[in-house]
Amino acid sequence: MNGADAIIKCLEAEQVTTVFGYPGVAICPFYNSILESDIRTILIRTEQNAAHAASGMARMTGKPGVCAVTSGPGATNVITGIATAFADSIPLICITGQVNSELLGSDVFQEADITGAVESFVKYSYLVRDAKDIPRIFKEAFHIANTGRKGPVLIDVPIDVQNATVDKFIYPEEINMRTYKPTVKGNAVQIKKVVKELEKAKKPLLCVGGGVLLSEAEGEIREFSKRFGVPVVSTMMGIGVMPTKDPLYFGMVGNNGKPYANKAIQDSDLLIMVGARVADRAVNQPELITRNKVLVHIDVDPAEIGKNAGPTIPLVGDAKHIFADFLAQDISCECKEWIKELSEYRISMAPKRKPNPNYVDPAAFITLLSEKMQDNAVYVADVGQNQIWSCGYHVVKNGRFMTSGGMGTMGYSIPAAMGAKLAAPDRQVIAVCGDGSFQMSMMELATMRQHGIAVKIIVIANKYLGMVRQYQHFTYKDHYSVVDLDGSPDLKKLVSAYDMKYLRLDNMKKADAVLDEFLKDDESVLLECNVDPMDLV
Repeated sequence: MNGADAIIKCLEAEQVTTVFGYPGVAICPFYNSILESDIRTILIRTEQNAAHAASGMARMTGKPGVCAVTSGPGATNVITGIATAFADSIPLICITGQVNSELLGSDVFQEADITGAVESFVKYSYLVRDAKDIPRIFKEAFHIANTGRKGPVLIDVPIDVQNATVDKFIYPEEINMRTYKPTVKGNAVQIKKVVKELEKAKKPLLCVGGGVLLSEAEGEIREFSKRFGVPVVSTMMGIGVMPTKDPLYFGMVGNNGKPYANKAIQDSDLLIMVGARVADRAVNQPELITRNKVLVHIDVDPAEIGKNAGPTIPLVGDAKHIFADFLAQDISCECKEWIKELSEYRISMAPKRKPNPNYVDPAAFITLLSEKMQDNAVYVADVGQNQIWSCGYHVVKNGRFMTSGGMGTMGYSIPAAMGAKLAAPDRQVIAVCGDGSFQMSMMELATMRQHGIAVKIIVIANKYLGMVRQYQHFTYKDHYSVVDLDGSPDLKKLVSAYDMKYLRLDNMKKADAVLDEFLKDDESVLLECNVDPMDLV
């Protein structure tokens, strides 16, 4: 076999089912070899979306998603997708073709130093120099991507290495990297300290982030909250850890979060942050979460603990293991009065909207959509006002909520939803985007059509880059600059070119009937919702 054959054998050994990508000459040996495999290839229409689609699949399966693109512009195009995954700790394996090894550094056609370019956005990167190293490198890459704080790993493979002969292929059964040994089990002494503080606390609060979902610790968190009566709030990436209507869940925190969730953080006397970075979008004033309270920060990445706020009790480890240890403890916790207080906040501090009846009210629409969606449906929100409305009004039952939280990458929802649908073909998958973000990935309607990927798309259309327009409204007193989406396509005509069903909703009067039509079959449908351009999140 040659190096490309060896790469395919590695992917098969890791039980990879799908590769998203875009071929070019430098990656052609790989795509030639994959024809002899049962691995499905999905031709994405632009490389950035290959990483987004792989991300959507990774988030559904818990295993690294895989994308493969060519050298030069193919590799540089995929960087935004890699950075998006890195910011949200999503495990990816990104394979890039490269020019001949002997030509590296010569500035030849479609050469780019991709390992250098992605240094800030990957857990690790490899430039393969010898085909015999391929099994070891891929075994390490999958291990690095999906352990500790998960994230993308890039493997750059020159075309001559892909074509080189591999005399003997042995895929390693075990891996032992001396310099990479992430902590999984929590320190027993620190766990006892947390238990002691929990028993003393009158107003304990759990704040859960995306790390809980990545460690698949939702069950442990829910059981912990229910058994000990501890209320829960979440960051944007932690939405879905708790069912939205759970009486112990008090919503998303942060600048665009629920006022009563932020009030809960402010008033708590014991705050346990789990799998959250304490970044500015969730906590814009870190001193507030250390003032007059005990702060416990639990994270698998020790670099995150204390980076933005100094915890009273740091606890490094995987959330699933740590909360299994908490559940094994005999803990006495009494906070019924605290729950009652928070429940009153939820009523008195509920956001009050005055929607324009001539348009679709995005808040009411998303809530109604949520009620009609299947119990285990997957909701993928894009970035912009649509994201904030989605975070605030989507009701998670037993499904998933996915978005680009750390990087805030427009155009994420449709390719990520495609990856999610391929990972879970029996589940309802809906991408919700604005008319701005839709135009950043509308080329993937061709991918959906070619490969029969039945994603449902909702376009919240307000004819503006709404989030930026809103910022300019408040900051520059309606002095708008480069936010008007005039010239956008007629979506009805556009989707008809892809043989896709089109629906439109201009106000809430027919929302029930239109949503029933939108959701009734497992087929690709695009629903355009006409929203007041001046509506605010």
